[in-house]
Amino acid sequence: MLKVEIDSFSYFKKNVLKDIHFTLKPGEHLSILGESGCGKSTLLHLVYGLLHLEHGSIHFKNKKLLGPTKALIPGEDFMKLVAQEFNIMPFTTVAENIGSHLSRLDEENDERRIDELLEVVGMEAFKNTLVKTLSGGQKQRVALAKALANEPKILLLDEPFSNIDVFRKNKLQRKIFSYLKENNISCITATHDSDEALAFSDHILMLKNGTEEMFGTPEFIYKNVSTEYQAGFFGEANLLPKSLFSSETNLEKRIVFPHQLEISKEKTKLEVSVKKCYFKGTHFLVEADFKENIVFFNNPFQLKKGSNCWLKISEKI
Repeated sequence: MLKVEIDSFSYFKKNVLKDIHFTLKPGEHLSILGESGCGKSTLLHLVYGLLHLEHGSIHFKNKKLLGPTKALIPGEDFMKLVAQEFNIMPFTTVAENIGSHLSRLDEENDERRIDELLEVVGMEAFKNTLVKTLSGGQKQRVALAKALANEPKILLLDEPFSNIDVFRKNKLQRKIFSYLKENNISCITATHDSDEALAFSDHILMLKNGTEEMFGTPEFIYKNVSTEYQAGFFGEANLLPKSLFSSETNLEKRIVFPHQLEISKEKTKLEVSVKKCYFKGTHFLVEADFKENIVFFNNPFQLKKGSNCWLKISEKI
């Protein structure tokens, strides 16, 4: 089990992380969700041992990890980090890159291992291709395969799918995270992709300015957002007065997602004027005006610009 206790971490007297505490069991997947500059990459580097943690501790199987000041080569042997700058060799082939982490004592076994990982990342056709000729997304997949070569106990991924096309990314995510589960490999992913975090994580740690904003299962996180910052990771969200949906008269507001609103046949307190409709395949996302504030809601068909309608909380929720 990995146990992370970061009381504080600073760069040049500037506080970057504070009060970050969590544990990770074998095979579990933790997503660190946050905006750029919130400390996601720094957290991965601390766990891996590239940065010295003075105020706090990191343990693996009850053994304290000492960090770069006590190691000749920074980084733990049982972990692999796939950073945003790929650790690959451009003038060798894809297979040679992956094989560089293998013992090479049993060539036949190594060859099977390379082929297995090429299949996991969908790079079978590029086995003997020089890495320098690959696209950014293909290089990212090689880096993923290379990190898995020796079956690490923990895999740290920093925006691992940022350069990969959407149509290929979804399939790759399913294969990678299924492979990790099947092989009981723990994973920590730094991401700003909420769809990825919700679909594949066991737990989500949401960061804001280097501190814990929320922590819990994907279901808990999604159902308990209470601020615009938290809701902002999950698409367009509305911050609306509670009084619009009840008899309450206080000024408290609640987060309402577009799918939670629907058109009402009866008059409600939430009358909006349609501004734009965005086709989303299965529905339209409607942008509307409510007392000079923008409100988003989903609708099965396109609405005419300038038309008025009343909204209510969907009965399907």
